[in-house]
Amino acid sequence: MLRFRSRLMAECLGTLLLLCIVVGSGIMAERLAGGNVAIALLANAAATVAGLYVLIEVFGPISGAHMNPLVSLAMVWRGELERSACVPYVLAQLLGAALGAWLAHGMFDLPILQFSSKIRSGNGQWIAEAVATAGLLLVILRAPQAKVSAMVACYIGAAYWFTASTSFANPAAAFGRMFSDSFAGIAPISVPGFMLAELAGAVVGMAMDRALGKPASSAAHDRQQINGGFIVP
Repeated sequence: MLRFRSRLMAECLGTLLLLCIVVGSGIMAERLAGGNVAIALLANAAATVAGLYVLIEVFGPISGAHMNPLVSLAMVWRGELERSACVPYVLAQLLGAALGAWLAHGMFDLPILQFSSKIRSGNGQWIAEAVATAGLLLVILRAPQAKVSAMVACYIGAAYWFTASTSFANPAAAFGRMFSDSFAGIAPISVPGFMLAELAGAVVGMAMDRALGKPASSAAHDRQQINGGFIVP
């Protein structure tokens, strides 16, 4: 029981720090960029890449560093996470996501409780989220264990720029970011569309992984479910 509590704490804390990094760096970037959105996004992406790498390295050995409900579902599907652990993992991730946004607000002297007014909607945004999530799941499921932290972080950094949605690729991230009316926020009305697109992308990513077959260099029992989940405005 103590070990399971540690895993849940790692998922909650990891997701909290991830959202704090995403939201906080977005606030700082917007304040310092002087209205240049490209510079703000570059700073936001760089902070996310660095933070995500560190979080996976720190929390991976404890809980797998999922920080993403779809990653947890994928690990259940692969038999690398107990089914009974899935719902507690997801709840811990959602709680951490909200707390992370609120912590970022506190650091920047903003109202703690707020909702985003930034509408993110339309076919392009939804297709982008599906693509971003499919790619993320494919990287997580196929990356060699020793390289997964760097590969996931690099993929998310790239997806900030090649997707129209700036790659949330994570329902917990969308959930947490709707509580922040900042650079990284998303309006609550836009969240269901993002989550559905992410779910569709995860299914595609898992299907691609299965179609490609088992990686020759590793077996499922060698992985410690070290993955990641990201995000971006």
